[in-house]
Amino acid sequence: MSEEPPFRKISPDVKLGKNVRIFSFTNLYGCEIGDDVKIGTFVEIQKGAKVGNRCKVSSHTFICEGVTLEDEVFIGHNVTFINDRHPRATAEGGALQTEADWVCIPTLVKKGASIGSGATILCGLIIGEKALVGAGSLVTRDVPAGAIVAGNPARIMKRAPAVG
Repeated sequence: MSEEPPFRKISPDVKLGKNVRIFSFTNLYGCEIGDDVKIGTFVEIQKGAKVGNRCKVSSHTFICEGVTLEDEVFIGHNVTFINDRHPRATAEGGALQTEADWVCIPTLVKKGASIGSGATILCGLIIGEKALVGAGSLVTRDVPAGAIVAGNPARIMKRAPAVG
């Protein structure tokens, strides 16, 4: 019998697939996780996020509300997704913002894409099928299927032949 990893917070509203491996110091709530997924240490996945089948989410990653990872997506260490184009702490009048004060802007990472360690993905984007985002990149625009992008802001370094 295997021992449960310590210090995991998995809310009862999380939908977990089969054969999901979740390591210590994780926080999952209101999200959907597919089959055969591996989630590393120090990962947070928020409500409304979806992780497809056979994905790998490496340590220190933040997947916020509105992010969808299709099947077979690789997320490197310390990747951050953004879901708000105009973040503010307070609403007009100075009170702390609530969910009613902002709009979640979705992001889609298509099947087989890979995002390198330390990348930041702005909201409202599509990372194409089998695309590769280089480590440390700041992705500010859609990434075509099969493309390799890198830099700040990320630019296309190579276009792959038709993805299939």
